[in-house]
Amino acid sequence: MSARAKNILIFSLVVLAIEVECLFCSECGSMMFPKEGAYVCKACGCTQEIGGKAQVFMTVSEDKETTVITENIATLPKTHITCPECSNSEAYFVIRQTRSADEPETRIYRCCKCSYSWREY
Repeated sequence: MSARAKNILIFSLVVLAIEVECLFCSECGSMMFPKEGAYVCKACGCTQEIGGKAQVFMTVSEDKETTVITENIATLPKTHITCPECSNSEAYFVIRQTRSADEPETRIYRCCKCSYSWREY
């Protein structure tokens, strides 16, 4: 499948998703969905006519270039900390919230020399 065909397919799916409309029922406040030319409330059965005509909007999308990194390039920040395996004094680090929000974040380190990974809570 060509890139243009893929873009058209993706666009068609987006338009299909946009066309699924809903309103809220004036009687009970539930969502109403289109069915046989009218909006129908699934909770109380109330109906409302669909006004206007369907419109299709088309946009042109351009292919985006994706960069693939095939070698181990230093993309993470570094800090000075001693590696427990090789005693190197420099490591890459990442900070993640791995537990609940009222607890401190987890610091994940990877040694620049031996690639050993460890974490601190």
